[in-house]
Amino acid sequence: MELWFTEHHSKGVDFSIRVDKQLHTEQSEFQRIDVFESKEFGRFLTLDGLMMLTEKDEFIYHEMIVHPAMAVHPHVRRVLLIGAGDGGAVRELCRYPEIEQIDMVEIDERVVEVSRRFLPKTACCLVDERLHIFYEDGLKFVRGKEDAYDLIVVDSTDPFGPGEGLFTKEFYGNCYKALHEDGILINQHESPFYEEDRRAMQRAHKRIVACFPIAKVYQAHIPTYPSGHWLFGFASKKYHPVRDLNEEGWNRRGIETRYYNTDLHRGAFSMPNYVLQALKAQED
Repeated sequence: MELWFTEHHSKGVDFSIRVDKQLHTEQSEFQRIDVFESKEFGRFLTLDGLMMLTEKDEFIYHEMIVHPAMAVHPHVRRVLLIGAGDGGAVRELCRYPEIEQIDMVEIDERVVEVSRRFLPKTACCLVDERLHIFYEDGLKFVRGKEDAYDLIVVDSTDPFGPGEGLFTKEFYGNCYKALHEDGILINQHESPFYEEDRRAMQRAHKRIVACFPIAKVYQAHIPTYPSGHWLFGFASKKYHPVRDLNEEGWNRRGIETRYYNTDLHRGAFSMPNYVLQALKAQED
């Protein structure tokens, strides 16, 4: 008998992966956590039945949630990660020796422990001495911070369940307060393609635009996410993501990436018309 993992991407669309075996399942205090193994995508992690990452394509998401900001901001020293319990964003941040402190706020300790056990390629830097992990609610954590970080990365789940509070105007306003005067906020911004995802993307964009003087959106192709077309938000008090790109400086670092490069960086901020129209509707 064949075993398949199936995720509903819309009312009329399902996405399925044939599974070789289920490696882990549990119900934590906050959500159901499963790890599967497949021939096509390797091991993959799901939360409440929704795909979080696969070994085959997670590099796309994690490179794109970290490197665009690092190629723009000239002196990132202190970083706040909200969510990111699988460790992928930590891994990419740890490639920058000038970063002095990474605070990671993850509500569910079990996500971190399961990732350490079953996804070592992604979670490999969760032992880095610069990393400080706080197991608490990200919304509450950031309320108590002011002028504390150069970069905030919101690597959250979808805007319901444990991640719901990380898509509110209050949260984005608190992120603004927690950033230095030249700080950058990066968030996963959902997909623009299916109607329900598009509405969530638009709500998030409207709330970020209300809080930050510079609020742009960029894109990546992630095969296992709904429609494969995924967006990220770039919000800043000072830096423009394209005009302030330090292309030569970033390339001199010699960081070996599989997806991100500075040519792609520029192109990623060029949106298809249907996305531009959906975003503009929230900016007027």
